[in-house]
Amino acid sequence: MLIVLGGLPATGKTSLARLLAPKIRGIHLRVDTIEQALRASGRLAGEVEDAGYRVAFALAEDMLRLGQVVIADSVNPVRASREAWRAVAARTGQPLVEVEIVRSDAADHRRHVEARVSDIEGLVVPSWAQVQARDYEPWPEPHVIVDTTGRTPDQSVTEILGALQRY
Repeated sequence: MLIVLGGLPATGKTSLARLLAPKIRGIHLRVDTIEQALRASGRLAGEVEDAGYRVAFALAEDMLRLGQVVIADSVNPVRASREAWRAVAARTGQPLVEVEIVRSDAADHRRHVEARVSDIEGLVVPSWAQVQARDYEPWPEPHVIVDTTGRTPDQSVTEILGALQRY
């Protein structure tokens, strides 16, 4: 199974993926980690752009073909990235569950953005202004929405686990 967690920065994607992975024996595949490794390699002539996502798609496909459950953790902001995840699931014949993680309360979201400290060496986390200005297309296709505002991570993971039972 491919579980795609998407949403703006500081909504709780990584925290939820880390809690979810051991509960379902899944592999947590984090695009931030891949992108920062690409930057740190010193091999890129310009911006990372979609390179991190492309690496993640390839790794996810390899892991799915081995029968692993993959939890993909990325902002997943545009239709093209969502379509690419769907294509990975289709090529491997594995079910796909798309989960958009949101913080519906703007003040709560801002607090989380401003308090956030990167756990990846060298990764600079975005400011509140950068999060607000980010290109983030609505998800028109059916998906699960988990609102982390006012909830513990465990409560949110329980909601995701409930959604997974439908697949």
